[in-house]
Amino acid sequence: MKKSNLKEEIFMLYRFSTWKLQQRLILLLVALLGAASIAPGTADAAYYNTYSTVATLGNANGCNAAQGFAVGSTYVYSVKINGDESKAVIYRTKMSDGTTTLMTNGDNGTNYATYLGHANDVALSTINGEYYMFVVTMKAGSMSLVKLKYVGTTYYKVGNYTIKYNGAEKAMSGVKIMSKDANNIHFLLKTGRTYYKGSLPLTANSGTINVIDGFYLNIEDALVNGSKVSNITSFVFQGFGYHNNTLYVPLTYQNVSIVLVYRNISTASGTIQADNNLSFRVTSAAYPDLFEIEGVGIANGDKLWFSTNRRTQPGDTAHDGVHYFNNFSAS
Repeated sequence: MKKSNLKEEIFMLYRFSTWKLQQRLILLLVALLGAASIAPGTADAAYYNTYSTVATLGNANGCNAAQGFAVGSTYVYSVKINGDESKAVIYRTKMSDGTTTLMTNGDNGTNYATYLGHANDVALSTINGEYYMFVVTMKAGSMSLVKLKYVGTTYYKVGNYTIKYNGAEKAMSGVKIMSKDANNIHFLLKTGRTYYKGSLPLTANSGTINVIDGFYLNIEDALVNGSKVSNITSFVFQGFGYHNNTLYVPLTYQNVSIVLVYRNISTASGTIQADNNLSFRVTSAAYPDLFEIEGVGIANGDKLWFSTNRRTQPGDTAHDGVHYFNNFSAS
């Protein structure tokens, strides 16, 4: 065989083997792309697990347990209670710089209220140009929901309501306002993971809210960063956030807090599923005894704000705060 023929055959063999390798690589790439397209939709899921602290909350009047929380356009409002729920204080925190003020009870000049019970959640509303808070006390009866009017850093008790379900008085642990019209204010209330809907005349300062069934949250199948939380039924519910037809639900177990998201709330009924493409979690090494998100809310369509009870060890009351999740925007 001539040298030229041998070189030519070697060259042809090289080209053939290279072509076969290229074909195999192309087939492998196509297979991988196909698998990605049919895999569960977690690749694009948004997950947030870091946060910034804007303010630390004090323990005025012996109130060292953070409870209700609400977000306005400029300020957030945090309620803390004492051990026997005989006193509650309210802090106002400016979101832009963390300036925090202990609010004054304008009815008696003190810095605490004696009628807010557990004060587990708060909803804010502007009615006829004036500012109001609605606080759920976790008590049944005529003080189930309390209405406060606030002017700057001073608040006044102006109303209270009975909540009833199927004719029986009922305590609630969460409250937000879904909507208002010219005549009524429409509430979303809850206990545990069962939600109810009810309304009041827009300016009523007393009366009964007769609630009807809303929906029930499935948490067992919720994905946090693409995976189920194995002990999620051991997590404790707190207040909740509502923004743009979307529910933000915090749950806590020891030093782990998560926030689940549920969509299309205005038309929700029966058992509803979490949005598996958006989740939040904090697992705190800095606060190993407790990292408890108490309430959440969206400010101006942007950050997800929250308040906490945080403990480095049992008895620690120095680290409760106001925070937001880094990098998240609801807008």
